[in-house]
Amino acid sequence: KVEMENGGPGSGGAGGASADLLGLGMDNGPTSNGVEDAVTNNIQKFYCKNNGVLYENGLIQIGVKTECRSNLARLALFYGNKTNLPFLNFQPHVSCSPELASQILLQVKDVDSTVEAGAQFQQMLNIECINDFVLQPDLNLTFTYNGEQQQLSTKLPISVNKFIEPTEMNAESFFTRWKNLSLPAQESQKIFKAAFPMENTEQAKTKLIGYGFQLLESIDPNPENYVCAGIIHTRNVQIGVLLRLEPNHQAQMYRLTVRSSKDTVSAHIVEVLSQVF
Repeated sequence: KVEMENGGPGSGGAGGASADLLGLGMDNGPTSNGVEDAVTNNIQKFYCKNNGVLYENGLIQIGVKTECRSNLARLALFYGNKTNLPFLNFQPHVSCSPELASQILLQVKDVDSTVEAGAQFQQMLNIECINDFVLQPDLNLTFTYNGEQQQLSTKLPISVNKFIEPTEMNAESFFTRWKNLSLPAQESQKIFKAAFPMENTEQAKTKLIGYGFQLLESIDPNPENYVCAGIIHTRNVQIGVLLRLEPNHQAQMYRLTVRSSKDTVSAHIVEVLSQVF
């Protein structure tokens, strides 16, 4: 169960003019001209983490906390009013495209239509993964602030890797399974330039584990390579996924190879993870 204690760090009770969601700290204090303020949208970062600030502007901060088990997930959205005035007609609308609606099931709890000045509250979403998917749900939020209608849109950080179960295995088991997934459609590979310092191996490991994989140490003949395994749980099928990330320090390049029993999964994981190293 996802809960935040009332009055605890980050609860931003009605007495404060600013809400600090999830206790993460806010850079800018309360302000009244939210329309002109810079917008922060961290949707890309949530592929490799479950909690944090998703969206923020001068008026509102939206935080996320996600818990997953098997093919089920529970996502808490935390809305924080950063201003000294209430939000009226507060209407968050969560939707899926027709394609995504056939791949995940969403249950969204209703919320009050007024958010008091300086207040924070949460909205719960329950998600079931039916089949593997690549799209993400949409959040469209409208509310009235100081007599003016506000509107914002963002994707919600529900992605297929949230349903990965880390899988431990030895070298023999890994390479046997690797060879068994040798059909061209089962493999996706990409060679790309490193965007972050390659010598920071701990950061790379943290990202792979954060994405959902089991990091398999001392498996690869080359100790510099990263090797991972996991199982994606959907209602209809379990999808085994194996990964090798090979750094070439001299060229400042990576070669990322993902093999799985579904071609769409391999291609999607390579596309996402090639953006984070």
